Amino acid sequence: VDAFQAWCGPCKTVVDLFRKVRNEVGSDLLHFAVAEVDSIDALEKYRGKCKPVFLFYAGGELVAVVRGANAPLLQKTILEQL
Repeated sequence: VDAFQAWCGPCKTVVDLFRKVRNEVGSDLLHFAVAEVDSIDALEKYRGKCKPVFLFYAGGELVAVVRGANAPLLQKTILEQL
């Protein structure tokens, strides 16, 4: 989940990375979503941040967090979590 605030928008720079990885591993294993933290109370702790936050969930539980648009770290985290 790309957790973003309305004033800075979702992180479009990593969309291509997610598409690439999703094509490699299959669409059944990896799902990508965006969430505006200003309108979701459960994500309140991510408000006021200027860099994107990527939340990784498995089985409904938060399993990893990556702060910033660090493509190598995001790819590594995705593959580790899969």
